Amino acid sequence: MSIDIKVPEMGESIVEATVGAWVKNEGDIIEAGETILELETEKVNLEVTAPASGQLENVNISEGEIVNVGTVLGTINPDVIGADNNSEKQPVTVKDDSDNSTNEIENDKQDENSNSEINITPLAKNLADKNNIDINKIKGTGRAGKITVDDINQKLSNDSVSTNAQSPAPEIKSSGELETRKRITKRRETIAKRLKEAHLNTVMTTTYNEVDMTEIMKIRAKYKESFKEEKGVGLGFMSFFVKSVVQALIDFPNLNSEMGENEIIMKNYYNIGIAVASDEGLVVPVLKNANNLSFSGVESGIVDMVKKTQSKTLTIDDLTGGTFTITNGGTFGSMFSTPIINPPQVGILGMHAIKKKPVVIDDEVVIRPMMYLALTYDHRLVDGGEAVQFLVRIKDFIEDPQKLLIEN
Repeated sequence: MSIDIKVPEMGESIVEATVGAWVKNEGDIIEAGETILELETEKVNLEVTAPASGQLENVNISEGEIVNVGTVLGTINPDVIGADNNSEKQPVTVKDDSDNSTNEIENDKQDENSNSEINITPLAKNLADKNNIDINKIKGTGRAGKITVDDINQKLSNDSVSTNAQSPAPEIKSSGELETRKRITKRRETIAKRLKEAHLNTVMTTTYNEVDMTEIMKIRAKYKESFKEEKGVGLGFMSFFVKSVVQALIDFPNLNSEMGENEIIMKNYYNIGIAVASDEGLVVPVLKNANNLSFSGVESGIVDMVKKTQSKTLTIDDLTGGTFTITNGGTFGSMFSTPIINPPQVGILGMHAIKKKPVVIDDEVVIRPMMYLALTYDHRLVDGGEAVQFLVRIKDFIEDPQKLLIEN
């Protein structure tokens, strides 16, 4: 009896996903718990694993299709495992670990050209149609000679190599040939939607200031080696900003709230989102209860965020529950920008690149490492004076870190 492969529960508020790449093809033998395909959601990519061992019998949904929780993606035939080999007239795929090659052992000889119907997976058929490939001329490498996506990709690769070897580079006749198109990912689609909603549903205003980074840079220079040796993690600027933001939020609680139905919801916890760039767009993992974290705890948390983002192992829990966000465009060289609120939060702090510039201190012009700060806030809940004081409070902590240590 076939076993359905269903779209699993994907986390709070996530009800649909886009089918990404199928890791396995129809006819493949799979083990229970083995990854079959990837789903793209608005927050994270999720791997769907096999609910049982057997043969991937059917693939019902193609790449790029939208699915909901509970949708049947395909089926597994568990009866193939342990079946009587004498009754099977199909090749068995065996992995040879010595040279990573795949050998097919046929129990009964088959005429390779006896197929009256084309044996091909739906995804491979779709790819072949898109590229005008004659599938009658392709020898399948899947079970029972089934044509797989790998076979189509190999054909495309061979054709490309052959064309490049035999023909000179084609002359570009129109600018249209310079365009390529790719499917928009669920995450990028959601980013676009959320940014639009932020503009439509909030009254965003930004206030700016600049901060002298001299004292923090002195602390880092003096303690970075001993900090790394003792704590096992580097001492960066972000921990100073996270601790400063938390203390400023305690002092100005409206920045740590959200708009409810005819009420303001004040948050008495401090979950700080840290914007991290990924190849699929910006994600904002959350440092939970940042007010209880030490400097090394903040730094370790950020390192963990980056690693999870790069390995695409962020969970829904990693991305939810934030009360305020920090984004650092300075890592890319940004000097000045206006960050956009991450609703339902009402504030976001933008950091920028550190640049040496002349400033006046005690009536003397001196060169100092300066950074522009930008605070975007929802003017419906936060007044201008309050926002300015909040940003000045952060500036005071950064320019005189001893105050920060005393407060904490």
